[in-house]
Amino acid sequence: MKLNRILLKLSGEALEGKQGYGIDPERLHDYAEEIKAAADKGLQIAIVIGGGNIFRGMQGTKGGVGRVQGDYMGMLATVINSMALQNALENLGVKVKHLGGLAIDPLCEKMSREKAICYLDEGYIVMISGGTGNPYFTTDSASALRAVEIQADAILKGTRVDGVYTADPEKDKKAKKYETLSFDEAYEKNLKIMDLTAFTLCRENDIPVIVFNMNIKGNLLKLVQGKKTGTIVQ
Repeated sequence: MKLNRILLKLSGEALEGKQGYGIDPERLHDYAEEIKAAADKGLQIAIVIGGGNIFRGMQGTKGGVGRVQGDYMGMLATVINSMALQNALENLGVKVKHLGGLAIDPLCEKMSREKAICYLDEGYIVMISGGTGNPYFTTDSASALRAVEIQADAILKGTRVDGVYTADPEKDKKAKKYETLSFDEAYEKNLKIMDLTAFTLCRENDIPVIVFNMNIKGNLLKLVQGKKTGTIVQ
């Protein structure tokens, strides 16, 4: 699969690294280097990152926080993570623009399709924080929406496992890896890859999702170079 423009989806928890909370500077630097290596090959990259390492809306409701307020708090957590990754990339000399479902002057501009595509064409990496800007939507749904808006060739979902398995490979040693899957198969098998809203957006707009291990050095570059790694859902 030839990739020219992608939406890279990263989980907030991935930034915890070895410390198990917040943002691990070493993990942040590693991710920035991986992204820079892919961008240096001419790939246009937009990035959506979750906020679960700081605050997750659904968990907040268990602590007495209202769902809507909790979701907005989660959106702000994605802004913090995006700012951290933006800074790490800029420290490596990468040009970055930060757009958001929530416009927070002077931290990020309001997301628009035209603006994002323009920045990508000008050679910037585009961070897109703040989810969809609305409660009740996950960052998976936000990443699918943004991928559709910028006409991405694929969503690259960076995780800590090397693809989609029949069961959790960290818990079940007999779990088998899928090389390819259809969206319908993933839904029927109840594989927890993305939520149904995200899946529907991807399926209706013919945007494949590649699930791969972002924590293995060089994996992102492999995908850019057309080498197989991870699982393709299409």
